Amino acid sequence: MSKIEIRNIYKIFGNHPDQVLPMVKEGANKELVMEETGHTVGLDNVSISVKEGEIFVCMGLSGSGKSTLIRHINRLIDPTAGQVRVDGVDVLSLDDKEILDFRKKTMSMVFQRFGLFPHKTVIENVAYGLEIQEMPEAQRKEIAQGQIDSVGLQGFENQYPAQLSGGMQQRVGLARALATDPQILLMDEAFSALDPLIRSDMQNQLVELQSKLKKTIVFITHDLDESLKLGDHIGILNGGRLVQVGRPEDIIMNPADDYVKAFVKDVNRSKVLRAKTVMTKIDKFDASTINASSTYKYDEDTFIEDLVPKVLKDRSTIEVIDKTGNTIGYISSDELSIALTKTT
Repeated sequence: MSKIEIRNIYKIFGNHPDQVLPMVKEGANKELVMEETGHTVGLDNVSISVKEGEIFVCMGLSGSGKSTLIRHINRLIDPTAGQVRVDGVDVLSLDDKEILDFRKKTMSMVFQRFGLFPHKTVIENVAYGLEIQEMPEAQRKEIAQGQIDSVGLQGFENQYPAQLSGGMQQRVGLARALATDPQILLMDEAFSALDPLIRSDMQNQLVELQSKLKKTIVFITHDLDESLKLGDHIGILNGGRLVQVGRPEDIIMNPADDYVKAFVKDVNRSKVLRAKTVMTKIDKFDASTINASSTYKYDEDTFIEDLVPKVLKDRSTIEVIDKTGNTIGYISSDELSIALTKTT
């Protein structure tokens, strides 16, 4: 079921976007529009569908339109043309009071630069959204403390942001976003300002939290490795246009164009591809090649890097099983070699 539906969104920045819109719809690219009209194309006919409970990652280089896109979901930006629906509700039809209520109750946003109040303690920052909702102080502090505990900041409740590291500040930002129990979490380059080790730790923290909370998350990044690690689905933007949408393995195995190929060419596929992606289905595998004494069973979602030693070193065959324990396919050295060396 789709939680968020964005349909045919155009966003043109400038004094007369409606006058420029026909030119964009006729196929003019971002550079031509800027040269001839002085207007900037932020988004060009973008459509995405985000399922309930998934992490949808929008990625692209600077200026690709990814941050512009996420700001349409909570109407920090209105489109030049197109539709935005959340749970079937036309977000663009909401009046000022309705949109404020929508933002308070339906979604939260985590920013790249933390956005914490320097004069408020950690627990006051985390409880801020609940304070805006006029929740009694004792109740909001209890909820805030629970979120602080969930992101591993016990003992820092009464510290101020300036007393915390960058990673700790971003944990406060995440706890604050979760405190209001939003249905949707919007994360705009949330980990980009962090050092690599802290960034990896925050990614792991988000994955762990998501396994429990099952929020609908739209995550913006320019980093492919981050996209592959976090995303259930990935949408890649270039010059305001959506050039490909798919699962991480789809993006790696079948890049849509040269722009996507440039992103994925140096990716370690063994860390991204799963058994179910590279296996030969049971009805198409030559069963006579299977040696029962050197066959090992692995779950369909096992990453290939965990299978490589068995297949290549021991010359084993992998029997791939689904969630109910049924065999659905096999992986031999042939399948593994093709998956890891396929050129596009």
